[in-house]
Amino acid sequence: MGKSTWFLERSAVAAELKRFIAEKCAQVRAETRAPEHPQSPVSSAFFAAAERGDWPRVFEAIAEMHRMMREGRSRNANWTVYPVEWAVVNEVGAALEEFAEGEEKYAIAFARDIISSIPPGSIYFGGTDSGRFLVTALSRSHVNGDPFFTLTQNALADQRSYLRYMRGMYGERICIPADEDATRVRNDYEQDARRRQSEGKLLPGEILEEVGGKLEIRGQISVMAINGLLTKLMFEENPDREFYIEESFPLNWMYPHLSPHGLIMRINRQSLPELPPNILRQDRAFWTQYMGPMIGEWLMFETPLAEVVRFVDKVYLNGNLSSFSGDHRYIQNEIPQRSFSKLRSSIAGLYAWRAQNSQSSEEKACMLPEADFAFRQAFVLCPISPEVVFRYVNLLLGQKRIDEAILLAEAAVKLEEKSKPLHETFSHIQEDSSHKPLVPSGSNPPRPLTQLGSLVEQLKRMRTRQ
Repeated sequence: MGKSTWFLERSAVAAELKRFIAEKCAQVRAETRAPEHPQSPVSSAFFAAAERGDWPRVFEAIAEMHRMMREGRSRNANWTVYPVEWAVVNEVGAALEEFAEGEEKYAIAFARDIISSIPPGSIYFGGTDSGRFLVTALSRSHVNGDPFFTLTQNALADQRSYLRYMRGMYGERICIPADEDATRVRNDYEQDARRRQSEGKLLPGEILEEVGGKLEIRGQISVMAINGLLTKLMFEENPDREFYIEESFPLNWMYPHLSPHGLIMRINRQSLPELPPNILRQDRAFWTQYMGPMIGEWLMFETPLAEVVRFVDKVYLNGNLSSFSGDHRYIQNEIPQRSFSKLRSSIAGLYAWRAQNSQSSEEKACMLPEADFAFRQAFVLCPISPEVVFRYVNLLLGQKRIDEAILLAEAAVKLEEKSKPLHETFSHIQEDSSHKPLVPSGSNPPRPLTQLGSLVEQLKRMRTRQ
């Protein structure tokens, strides 16, 4: 954690955060531990400091835990980290970091606006750290599922720790996959992946390796494929619950079921052959109004990309705020930029998927401008987000708008060169890398671009071959 001027005692939500921390510490105390499995000294120090309100020591303990993880000192024969303990350390530590490193005004808005949009008793998947930990911290009671049940889709494949933690907390009220369910899902994925591997059809980033006669599944794409199957199982096994998601990585089975729902998306019980026009109008109006106080009220459905790029160059690149009518604090902090941009790019990704996969030619034609507008909004919210740039470039290339794709990529690269490299920036947003543009080549499958810095060059070479 870097230097921060944020103090819990001065926070506008200090009482809520203290209640959340007290509830979580009580949850850890209630966890049954074997006498021979004591907590680690740093973990004990973390919870002791949290319970007495010694917030500087809490942050010191979090920093020490991070150092231990980086240095491989998180395992020791003399102590054991239990599932509830580990989950709570993550929940409390990450929530406090979101407030300390970001902009409190936007952290509160992010959480409260999502919480207020979800009906009580629903099941909510929070994908990014913001979507998971801020909502967890500012719900009335995460432990009691009040007002709804909050999980992350990213950790369901962790049956030894996370699934046990979730079953212990929610297992009597909602259906959480059992160990045998998780094992079966993993085996099903392995069989399918082996078949596709033999046919040369593994996805880019999907890694299968034989180690000591056993198959090891590695890579983000592979793990999220298993997580996706487990979210589908939960969806099917809880038919009386409504489901909502804040996306980290796209889960393909969900796309036909998704519809925009304020900042996040609803997973509809039945697949939707088309998105109704009123849903699209509501989504446009919601985001146009929501973004106004952040970036000013100038970006409209008909605003061309060239004007968007001029704004980005002036405000983000050159820091010229002379005529800027939005919030200076938003423009100056990358964490809220990335958090809100991620939300909008997820909905844009839904529109782009429908533009490509819909059975209706009318909906395909309708979805392209909706996706384009949502991507323009996402880009303005955070023009250094590689996910937004790559996804939007893909959409533009699909329409043979290569000059605009180059314009977009050049704007992003200029910002990249001004700031630190994108791969070193904040890691709390889990960005999807599966939409990177494909380099035309003889490779099978085609190799995805992996660096923004090479994107402009690649696009220009594509233009010369047209």
